[in-house]
Amino acid sequence: MKRTYKVVDVFASRPLRGNPVAVILDAQGLSADEMQAIAGWTNLSETTFVLPPTTAAADYQLRIFTPRSELPFAGHPTLGSAHALLEADRVALRAGGRLVQQCDFGLVELTIEEQGRDRMLSFGLPSSKLGPLLMHDIAELEDILGCSVSVQSAPAIVDVGPVWVIAQLDDASSVLDLRPDFTRLAQLERRLGITGVTVFGAHAHGDPAIEVRTFAPSCGVEEDPVCGSGNASVAAFQWARGLLPPGGTDYVATQGRCVGRDGRINVSVDASGKVRVGGACLTCIEGSLTF
Repeated sequence: MKRTYKVVDVFASRPLRGNPVAVILDAQGLSADEMQAIAGWTNLSETTFVLPPTTAAADYQLRIFTPRSELPFAGHPTLGSAHALLEADRVALRAGGRLVQQCDFGLVELTIEEQGRDRMLSFGLPSSKLGPLLMHDIAELEDILGCSVSVQSAPAIVDVGPVWVIAQLDDASSVLDLRPDFTRLAQLERRLGITGVTVFGAHAHGDPAIEVRTFAPSCGVEEDPVCGSGNASVAAFQWARGLLPPGGTDYVATQGRCVGRDGRINVSVDASGKVRVGGACLTCIEGSLTF
């Protein structure tokens, strides 16, 4: 059977500079094992499968797979899949330029601004939960990363569907210089039951505000080029640690330089701590998958 297939570059306005997601627009009839096999074959950080919604509150249902496992939610696949659906005229916008995605994490609201090449998409993070990272785990993380993490804003486990350890480093240069031990990091991820580790550090001049890197070797992704859920978790972490203005703020994060990308992530946190993450998307490959 031929199924409509697109690869969308997310968080980039130029081809091959963001994080690609493979989108299967005709996923009806595929089993979870078949979806996992396809995701392993595409070998991208995530592959998504679009299905009819099971609730009238949503416009479509999305299942999201890494090369090794299924995720309840992920950021750049959410944006890239919505872009692919709009481009293929598979969905119509609701009032206010909105779409509602159904996934295992729940309902995710997206907002679409502009159209065509100028289209910008963002999602509102439904919820986040922060938990402590124990001191001996922090020490092991520092040994794996090969650098110290901030003691003023202690690392935390942040659950946004995917579960990330979030750690602040001294500055953007410290983030870019990291060379983690991926074998040991995968072991730590499995022991803690987390998806991976996302680190961030401030740029000197504030534009962009921070540099971010995301690692998830236990999921088959040593370094995710540009991670939406990781950036959403960083925003939730900064809010919880009092690192953002209490009245809310907008900022731009950059990610991907260490793997040859140039992702730009627009982040907004309002006065109540609600997080929105967005950016540009463009389709780089389209055709059909025979499966």
